[in-house]
Amino acid sequence: MQTNWRIGSLFGIPLFLDPLWFVILGLATLNFGVSYQIWGTVLSWGAGVVMALLLFGSVLLHELGHSLVARSQGIRVNSITLFLFGGIAAIEEESKTPGKAFQVAIAGPAVSIILFVLLKMLTSIFPETSLASMMVGDLAKINLVLALFNLIPGLPLDGGQVLKAALWKTTGNRFKAIRLAAKVGQVLGYAAIALGMVVDYVTGELVTGLWIALLGWFGARNATSYDRLTTLQESLLLLVAADAMTRDFRVIDADQSLRSFADLYLLESTTPQVYFAESDGRYRGIVDLVDLRLVERSQWETQTLQSIVHPLTEIPTVAESNSLAAVINKLENDQLPRVTVLSPAGTVAGIIDRGDIVRALAQKLNLQITDAEIKQIKQEGTYPPNLQLGAIAKSTVTGDW
Repeated sequence: MQTNWRIGSLFGIPLFLDPLWFVILGLATLNFGVSYQIWGTVLSWGAGVVMALLLFGSVLLHELGHSLVARSQGIRVNSITLFLFGGIAAIEEESKTPGKAFQVAIAGPAVSIILFVLLKMLTSIFPETSLASMMVGDLAKINLVLALFNLIPGLPLDGGQVLKAALWKTTGNRFKAIRLAAKVGQVLGYAAIALGMVVDYVTGELVTGLWIALLGWFGARNATSYDRLTTLQESLLLLVAADAMTRDFRVIDADQSLRSFADLYLLESTTPQVYFAESDGRYRGIVDLVDLRLVERSQWETQTLQSIVHPLTEIPTVAESNSLAAVINKLENDQLPRVTVLSPAGTVAGIIDRGDIVRALAQKLNLQITDAEIKQIKQEGTYPPNLQLGAIAKSTVTGDW
């Protein structure tokens, strides 16, 4: 369920607020308001609110940097969300090459560095002891810290994305690169949790220690998610159509009349079936019941199934050797309920729907998915909310630098 609040859009990219964002907004306002008390109560708290909003404005521009570079590569950006730990751009798929992945990763910190330089130059316009000069100077420091923090070399931070791109280029294997960068992110995350506990114990600064530990927990959790996602993507490439296809279809005589077909098959079952017509030992194509209903019933006695068959050359198909990632992309791009699998000889080897794909993955990765859930996926034609394979399969294609 969507709990974030949409607040508008920027360059056509929807902007959302997580409700917990207001917690950080309040803490940031308190921090700046206390720092500016020498300017009086009203002015200091007003400046605190402005600085808190400018802080998240900086985060938004940082994420916009990632988003616009991704869009320049033809990658869709679904949204930008401001939340408890800053911001995140929901970029739909991976860049096709390590070079392009590096460009997307470095864009955010580059924006923050540019803002730092511009704001430092702007401070010279105001009197050195003025509130405006202090606010601009603080905002410059914030952007510098934002850039440097995000360049820490571990996923999910931008530095981890940069490291991933470098390892991808070095090893030639994107999945291995993500795993290594994720491991670094996990180590750094757990180190931050430990550091937070030490800070709390040694200095007694509970808030500071807790915040460091929370950042570490967030980093470790998301690094683990990257690792699991990589395992799933690899499986989508290693498993092929032959591993998931079923033979849940009926083979019928293409030369029989429409009346005979209706009497023999349609009246005996209310469950939707897939029918392939054959004659002389060869598959002629698939029978769509919609086409049967378009034929006048008075002609059912004289017309044969051959007259409504869709030849195999005209229906959506995949080869037995096609990866599950390719099969998923075929299903999603063409909005198909299922796809026909052809053998190397060009005959029907099986059919695949979304439920078959989820079952094959569950068996490969030991996922706890019941037969009832598989049946529901087949009926509804949609993947489970926690397993959005349509989006995941898009990011499995790679290229060269």
